[in-house]
Amino acid sequence: MLNTKTIGNKITEARKKKNISQAQLAQFLFISPQAVGKWERGESSPDIITFNRLSEILDVDLNYFSENFQSTHNETDSKMPLDSTSDSEQTAQELANLSGTQERQVRINLTAVNLQESDFAGVILHKGKFKTSPLWRADFAGADLTGSSFEVSDAREANFDGANLTDCTFSTTNLADASFRKSALVRTDFNKSSLAGTKFTDVKLTDVKLTMVDLRKTIFENCIFNGVDFKYSDLRGMHFDGHTFIGVQFEKSALNDVSFTGATLRNVSFRLPFSVTNKSYRAFKTVCFDGAMMDKLTYAALKGLWVVDLSNVTVI
Repeated sequence: MLNTKTIGNKITEARKKKNISQAQLAQFLFISPQAVGKWERGESSPDIITFNRLSEILDVDLNYFSENFQSTHNETDSKMPLDSTSDSEQTAQELANLSGTQERQVRINLTAVNLQESDFAGVILHKGKFKTSPLWRADFAGADLTGSSFEVSDAREANFDGANLTDCTFSTTNLADASFRKSALVRTDFNKSSLAGTKFTDVKLTDVKLTMVDLRKTIFENCIFNGVDFKYSDLRGMHFDGHTFIGVQFEKSALNDVSFTGATLRNVSFRLPFSVTNKSYRAFKTVCFDGAMMDKLTYAALKGLWVVDLSNVTVI
């Protein structure tokens, strides 16, 4: 078995070739810099899940960490700089400009590069890939990011106001205190991401998926939820007062003390977490529907659970 000292040396070598500091690597992995330091000194070793993430961040094969791995010329090479292009690409672009043809968009590498406080306001970038890149306070206001993905990135306090985020994916991304005011969220996927303090204002969420997300400190103001799926998420203590829910599923999510006061619910499904005891039903009993309006099917399904108070509900 490979010893921790050898693993530490391999991590150090790959990290330096990618020009990433210990602090940046720790940030990408959502761990402390001290933990990375212990790995590189051979005092401890990552677990198998972290090894998978390390191989992606450091751009190495997972076998790189094995004893008999033989490095190739392409392993751990740094990506092309953000502003660099080949001579042939420059020549082609110059000819295109001279002939008056439409400017083409080349693929720009945005993986594992420092983009903190970068200005992307108003840009058009379809199917962009922001992977393991620091995006703290980056400005995407009014940008068209259709089909783009954000993976293992730090996007705290990022500004997505008015951005088109159709078909975008946020996976294992820290979006704490980010802003999504009047953003276009259509088929947007939030997966295992931090949304603490994240603010959604005047937003219509359409066919959005929120999977394994902690929403206890997320702020929703004047929002419409249309075709949204909440799966295995933590919504304890959330207030959805006055919001509209159409075709929404709450699947095996924690709903303790959630308030739907004055909300409108049409075709809304609540699937409680499986429990051999009555724990999930006792938790659902704390949900408040005072003053809510709901269609007959939603009302009947909730009434059939025998645990929630629907005495102040209006059936529409």
